[in-house]
Amino acid sequence: MAKKKTKYVCQECGYESMKWMGKCPGCQSWNTMVEEFAAVPTEKKRGFVTSPNAKTMKPQPITKIERKEENRYDTHINELNRVLGGGIVPGSLVLVGGDPGIGKSTLLLQVSAEMSKNKKRVLYISGEESVKQTKIRADRLGIASDELYVLAETDVEYIEKAIEEIDPTLVIIDSIQTVYLDNVSSAPGSVSQVRECTAAFMRVAKTKGIAIFIVGHVTKQGSIAGPRLLEHMVDSVLYFEGERHHTYRILRAVKNRFGSTNEIGIFEMKEIGLEEVLNPSEIFLEERSSGAAGSAVVASMEGTRTVLVEIQSLISPTSFGNPRRMATGIDHNRISLLMAVLEKRVGMLLQNSDAYVKVAGGVRLDEPSIDLSIAVAIASSFRNAPTSPTDVIIGEVGLTGEVRRVSRVEQRVLEAEKLGFKRVIIPEKNIGGWSIPQGIDVVGVTTVNEALEVTLGGATSGSPKFEL
Repeated sequence: MAKKKTKYVCQECGYESMKWMGKCPGCQSWNTMVEEFAAVPTEKKRGFVTSPNAKTMKPQPITKIERKEENRYDTHINELNRVLGGGIVPGSLVLVGGDPGIGKSTLLLQVSAEMSKNKKRVLYISGEESVKQTKIRADRLGIASDELYVLAETDVEYIEKAIEEIDPTLVIIDSIQTVYLDNVSSAPGSVSQVRECTAAFMRVAKTKGIAIFIVGHVTKQGSIAGPRLLEHMVDSVLYFEGERHHTYRILRAVKNRFGSTNEIGIFEMKEIGLEEVLNPSEIFLEERSSGAAGSAVVASMEGTRTVLVEIQSLISPTSFGNPRRMATGIDHNRISLLMAVLEKRVGMLLQNSDAYVKVAGGVRLDEPSIDLSIAVAIASSFRNAPTSPTDVIIGEVGLTGEVRRVSRVEQRVLEAEKLGFKRVIIPEKNIGGWSIPQGIDVVGVTTVNEALEVTLGGATSGSPKFEL
């Protein structure tokens, strides 16, 4: 009989210890160490085999290996194809995470329906809902296909038997925290169970060439629950994110072995399910009010797509000892850095003002080219001087107040011209080497002072004008 040993495993990061500790040394979380019993195998386990001749294969030079193009499965959802890099790769293991109720199950059920409509057999395994509950959701979405099989099961051994019997093209596991293996003594959802179950599904995907999507819960911090090893084991990690009070959802790839990790897909949640957003820039700017101080439009690159969004800022006198700095959709530290640049290089006295900055529409931006638009929005609110509603502001800001070049500026300007903007403020170093579209004026600036002079005119000097 196999021996058993006791260990304590952190449920947040997977750190293992022989004794209980109140604080995890790995992730610094409190009260996350849980006792688990792991059986020590008496025989050596073999890894999964990726080809029938893997046992007899010998090392060979990489120049002698024949390259074979993998045919991807078209999901017929363009936004998902974009994020995956062109479609679903056979034999891939994809992890989908997101907040509860954000639409993960709805998206994967729609993917299953589209695949089954095109004569691809799909097995949807639900560990959280019964078969009847899944049928109710499918009826609401208008899904009906004989090639879509549904199973309510949590035992991995029975799931593997079902996969062997049906031989599907795509398998959906909803969710990885509900399934379990009998030979692992810990409870479903624990670190050991999540790790071993994912390894079992990885063996199935690689040996049979079946694409498998697994749904993962998220923690309070927004990261996928379970050990970090889980994200290293899978081929792709997709985050489905969005504000609860907004109808728009963003699918973002944070890891992708078969494509870019910079792409995003944008959806709108409706009663009939998720619908693709073909022109996100127009939607993000449709409610913009003209003539309001503290507003600036920036052209941000999300992978190969240009998205125009509005950055809003509100600067007001503080009533506290320490001024507040709040940011939504932007890194909080970037706001503090840009305010320090405005105070030191431009001479704006912002140390006694509260600052609130947000990206309208629930989008999150993190590329450097949005720096200049944030600085202009803050200065506009501070001086109560509105920017022109037909301006787009692009540029990275350095600590000495210089405006640095950005990438793909031609693509950004073309998108601004399509949406009817008349002027684009860009770094001076980006001018030249490309053709400027007709009907739009491109202005190059080298410092933040120049950018404020162009966008706000003479309102950049003097005392602030607060309206009470």
